[in-house]
Amino acid sequence: MEIAISIILGCCALGAGIAMIAGIGPGIGEGNAVAKACEAIGRQPESKGAVTTTMIMGCAIAETTGLYALVIAILLIFVAPNTMVGILLKAIQSL
Repeated sequence: MEIAISIILGCCALGAGIAMIAGIGPGIGEGNAVAKACEAIGRQPESKGAVTTTMIMGCAIAETTGLYALVIAILLIFVAPNTMVGILLKAIQSL
């Protein structure tokens, strides 16, 4: 039984780590968006307002992916182990 609990805890930690890999995508995407916005403003300075507004909106939408990954990782670390161990203990008691 101790081995099963250890496996559950290890898999939850591993899943949380894998979920946080999703934070790489928004970072790269937002960096590219800012770089292209700087290029656009450099070419046409009069369009600074429109470019900046669009860039900030796009970065905010891209950041939600990273926030979803963070929420999933937090759930896997704090909620899932207790739930899974509870299910395991109920299954063992029913035998």
